[in-house]
Amino acid sequence: MSSDALSTIRVDKWLWYARFLKSRSLASRFVSDGNLRIDGERSTKPSRTVKPGDVLTFPQGTHIRVIKIVEIGVRRGPAPEAQALYEDLAPPEHKARIEEIRSGPRPTKRDRRDMERYRDETR
Repeated sequence: MSSDALSTIRVDKWLWYARFLKSRSLASRFVSDGNLRIDGERSTKPSRTVKPGDVLTFPQGTHIRVIKIVEIGVRRGPAPEAQALYEDLAPPEHKARIEEIRSGPRPTKRDRRDMERYRDETR
């Protein structure tokens, strides 16, 4: 294999390795549905290759994720290993607000309203 082939990976496989989707077939369908942008370009081919330095943008739940690929990975490992594959480019205040809301046990009705209010403000 060439060194170029070792430094790239299919985008559906990488999304699965990084634990953004539960199965590779779901990752493939997610990309095919046009939910992913690679470096700002819409991608509908799960076989498209990505490399370290590429920026992926995609919806996850109620948030838009902006992720920079740091490593390719060799397997779908545990969560800490998967988190080492990418860098989250979300603004720090957004991350802090989400963690503040999520801290503690199950959210109360008041917490849920606060989360919905915050989500509506950020749209």
